[in-house]
Amino acid sequence: MSDTPAALREAHHADVSGGWLRPAVFGAMDGLVTNIALIAGVGGGGVSPRSIVLTGVAGLVAGAISMGLGEYTSVRSANEQVAAEVAKERRELERHPDAEARELADAWVARGLSRDLATQVAEAVRANPEEALRVHVREELGVDPDDQPSPWAAAISSFLFFSVGALVPLLTYLLGATSLWLALAVGGVGLFTAGAIVARFTNRAWWSSGLRQLLLGAAAAAATYLIGALIGIQGGL
Repeated sequence: MSDTPAALREAHHADVSGGWLRPAVFGAMDGLVTNIALIAGVGGGGVSPRSIVLTGVAGLVAGAISMGLGEYTSVRSANEQVAAEVAKERRELERHPDAEARELADAWVARGLSRDLATQVAEAVRANPEEALRVHVREELGVDPDDQPSPWAAAISSFLFFSVGALVPLLTYLLGATSLWLALAVGGVGLFTAGAIVARFTNRAWWSSGLRQLLLGAAAAAATYLIGALIGIQGGL
């Protein structure tokens, strides 16, 4: 551990702006859970290994495309909403600069600054229109207008990591094995590993994070397996 104060280090916080990490984690977890559940469901119904592979590949392709498009649309829409609010704040600063400066000072007074100091700082910020806009947006919207996530980064991360996650429970079938339980076991290892890796970014215990993801995936697989088995039994009557 470094003895240098964190405030003096150039980068002492992780990137939490949501650019690629959130869609990557969500994509990998969703890919794992989705295909584990799909394989468990159709396998529980008694279909052939070839049908299981077909179902898994279809789930991988459809899910990856859906996740990529969904992330792109979601992040793009959020960025457009922020841009609209920034434009609105810019107009307010141009039309009512005194009222906006008082609003900023009031916010700082509420945080514990004296009225005189808050007013002085608000007036100093007001002298630089672009900086004033950034400060007002951060204070009122809670976002940094210059640090918005990329919709393309989110879409590509989600697409790729969903594909990787969805591929894991298919590996045994693609390598020639035909055991459903072996495929589910490999998927379970993937879930635990993914959860443990996520712990690296969240400072949770690796085993706790891994076990949480394993249990969630197991619950989904158990539900779809039972449904598949029930439908398979009924179809055979």
